Amino acid sequence: MMEQYFALKAQAEGALLFYRMGDFFELFFEDARIAAGVLDIALTSRGEHDGEPVAMCGVPVHAAEGYLARLIKAGCRVAIAEQIETPEQAKQRGGSKALVARDIVRFVTAGTLTEEALLEPRRANLLVAVAPLRDRVGIASCDISTGRMELEDCAADALDAVLARLGASELVVPDDWPKDWPDTPDETIERPRASFRSEDGETRLKDIHGIATLDGLGDFSRPMLAAAAGLVAYLDHAGRGKLPFLLPPVARGTGAHLAMDAATRASLEILQAQGGGRDGSLIAALDRCVTGAGARQLAEDLSAPLADRRAIEARLAAVHHVHGDPLLRADLRALLRQAPDIGRALGRLVAGRGSPRDLGQVRDGLAEARRVRDMLAASADLPDLLQRMSGALGGHAALVDHLARALVAAPPTERQQGGYIAPEYDHALDALRETSGNARRAIAALEAKYRGETDTPALKIKHNKVLGYFIEVPAKHGDKLMAADSGFTHRQTMAGAVRFNSVGLHEEASRIAEAGAHALAAEEAHFEDLVGEVTARREAIAATAAALARIDVAAALAERAAESDWCRPEVLDEPCLDVTGGRHPVVEAALARSAERFVANDCTLGPDDRLWLIGGPNMGGKSTFLRQNALILLMAQAGSYVPATSARIGLADRLFSRVGAADNLARGRSTFMVEMVETAAILSQATPRSFVILDEVGRGTSTYDGMALAWAVVEAVHEQLQCRCLFATHYHELSRLAETCDALSLHHVRAREWKGELVLLHELARGGADRSYGLAVARLAGVPKPVIKRAKAVLDKLEKGRAQTGGLAAGLGDLPLFAATAQEEAETAPDPLREAVETLDLDALTPREALETLYRLKAQAAETRN
Repeated sequence: MMEQYFALKAQAEGALLFYRMGDFFELFFEDARIAAGVLDIALTSRGEHDGEPVAMCGVPVHAAEGYLARLIKAGCRVAIAEQIETPEQAKQRGGSKALVARDIVRFVTAGTLTEEALLEPRRANLLVAVAPLRDRVGIASCDISTGRMELEDCAADALDAVLARLGASELVVPDDWPKDWPDTPDETIERPRASFRSEDGETRLKDIHGIATLDGLGDFSRPMLAAAAGLVAYLDHAGRGKLPFLLPPVARGTGAHLAMDAATRASLEILQAQGGGRDGSLIAALDRCVTGAGARQLAEDLSAPLADRRAIEARLAAVHHVHGDPLLRADLRALLRQAPDIGRALGRLVAGRGSPRDLGQVRDGLAEARRVRDMLAASADLPDLLQRMSGALGGHAALVDHLARALVAAPPTERQQGGYIAPEYDHALDALRETSGNARRAIAALEAKYRGETDTPALKIKHNKVLGYFIEVPAKHGDKLMAADSGFTHRQTMAGAVRFNSVGLHEEASRIAEAGAHALAAEEAHFEDLVGEVTARREAIAATAAALARIDVAAALAERAAESDWCRPEVLDEPCLDVTGGRHPVVEAALARSAERFVANDCTLGPDDRLWLIGGPNMGGKSTFLRQNALILLMAQAGSYVPATSARIGLADRLFSRVGAADNLARGRSTFMVEMVETAAILSQATPRSFVILDEVGRGTSTYDGMALAWAVVEAVHEQLQCRCLFATHYHELSRLAETCDALSLHHVRAREWKGELVLLHELARGGADRSYGLAVARLAGVPKPVIKRAKAVLDKLEKGRAQTGGLAAGLGDLPLFAATAQEEAETAPDPLREAVETLDLDALTPREALETLYRLKAQAAETRN
């Protein structure tokens, strides 16, 4: 056995090996130790290997899914080694001591799950493959639980943003993938580079979908096809030659969606809060979907908001229609609530992992889809998107009727015991069931007959798994049945009882067993036929599942808007952001739970007033104001109503958020370094159509350095980027920029001190802040009074010095604008120090190397000056 185990373990490629032994999956050696620790189950031993006990643990086959879910969540991969023949077949092949043949039938990994118990209902489970090809990177993503597949490509420096959007459960990369690539998830699998050939990708996709050319599916670049090749090859490997459900791939074009980098997604807490988990995120505040598929669709919408005004308006019109008809909304949501997740049920059936329950879910889901279609058809002036979705809900009447006749009302998950084909669907099956079901009566009649013939009232016919049916009498009556002419054959003598067989009992038992086996075989045949009928319509059923999800999202967003009196945004092509009474959806929801009121604020950005410089105290609401406007824009472009009294949103191509302080010590980056990296990304990637929020730029370094950086960044945003921007700062000196930057205006969050206490009003007002109230905030935080008193004395001294010298900003008003400065620098000859700095790979430097580099550059600067 160990020889067979080691051979299979070598094929497992580092995955834990679930080795099937009867009714258990057993694990041995280090696999057993890992699994026992993760699953909190007993670790035992079995025999010895090389003189040491063999560690062992096991899980029951019937409960394996629950254990698999915990292992996958812990980051493990599992190879399932099943028995591929029966013990009887093994004996016929190699004699009584022959070992049952086993083989790995499937790899269970984070990205290849289809089982209901292993998947989160409200979260997509994406497997992503990437393939660098020349100057582009191809990305193929799919959720095999529903079959959806997308292909795209991007520049290498944009890959992190794409991966952040997708949030892959598992990433597949070529084996020459750079080991130090930033932000690569832990669940990254390396595969041979030869698996990522674009020619293979094109061939495999054509074979899978039975087409001669991909032209009808979309325009796929070579990098896209290379990534598709790697993805399909990995799925082929994980399924041991059996591919899961894959719909025709969709090409995702560049520029079709609002671009956001990983830092922006983390800052805005779109799908996950900063502390981890869903609570406190944007989707938690918005999600009122009544189906898992709808929740997954909403998450995708928020992860990839649209950049096409027509498509956005189509979504908004659907929400508006359902929002304006509360009765329709309530009835729709009631119907949708009854709809099973037919997309994932279909995925399991197509992958060969389906159950009778999955067939029942397809039946019930398609029936609910028909009711939803009828309800929408009765609604007047249906917008285009809902009309299209309604059209995808029909066409399944014959399949639904067939499944309704064929299946019982609540089919079981397991099919080995039968009982899922409805009575009267197959009369021959009914007859077999009747024969099998009448076993008790037939056996009871035979028992009564034998009692009378033998004059033995204590005679009983019993059954067990070893002997099957047998006749049992007390020992004192055994001799009577032992007679040669009795018609009974001795089988076993027990203490106090003797067991027999008879021709009549054997015939009856054979008839019962044969009828039961034939009934199970008949049900299995019907199951395969029904699965074939469903899978033949898989694309149409998948379209119905997608339509139900889209309708659920529209109804859910309408419900959410009605809850909090949100408005339909007006989406424009011009670069503006005109929000009246805007609120932060997450903060407002949190305050509502504690019966507190959120203070709404306006925001009006346009060509002549596109950069707001916002001051005021900490905790006054600056960061909240910045984020709420970014979220309002994001929600509008995702097709949602927004938390405001009114809103005019100019389409943005990119959204950037540099808010909050965090370090990344694993990559050798301090808080200030992270701040500068994110700021650099904005300055190099934003366009005039972008929307940017920046908070406290420069606060991570010395006062003079920080203010100088903030000053230069504001000028760059105003003069070079010329995009809409909200810039929060504590540097009062930056208000001088309003004198030279025409499109910049000053604002502050209001606060007052009353009887020595700071009162935060959370209101935005025009004009610069008079001060930061830092000491008052420190007092609120509980800083000891002696420290506050000492700080006040130091502050008075500093402010007197500033008054005498003209302050930190003295003389800055005479500086030329950023554009003029940049032009002058461009005209000067390059200097060695600048070239040395520009050649540095900052991401590759450890903190120690960075410090040594600074000393070297300082010495070089001194030599240049001398």
